Amino acid sequence: MSANQARSWEQTEPIQTPNKERQVAVKVRKQGWITKGEKIIYSVVAACLIFAGIGMVSFSSSTDTLNREMQTLEQTVQNQEVTNEALLFEVKELSRPERITHIAKENGLQIQDAEVMQANAASTN
Repeated sequence: MSANQARSWEQTEPIQTPNKERQVAVKVRKQGWITKGEKIIYSVVAACLIFAGIGMVSFSSSTDTLNREMQTLEQTVQNQEVTNEALLFEVKELSRPERITHIAKENGLQIQDAEVMQANAASTN
């Protein structure tokens, strides 16, 4: 073979490279710590806890308001009881037989051998 033939043969012959297997790109999905179902469950539980918390705060607020109103009513009742007791004492003082006879004598009335009784005692007899 001559050098020219060798060169032409070398140029016409394609250089063969060893067949490399094509590497198939495999997409690997990273798995998270929490699956979609667990995320939904956790979201529902969190929402329920939030609504329960809001409900508890609302209930506590309304209970506190009710307790405050009850305390003001109890205070009003106690004040009224004190006023009623004072008025009952005044009624007893004003309805004493000695006071009645004294006022009767001042106004020129005469009491004849009769006993002066209290008005409520006379109405029961």
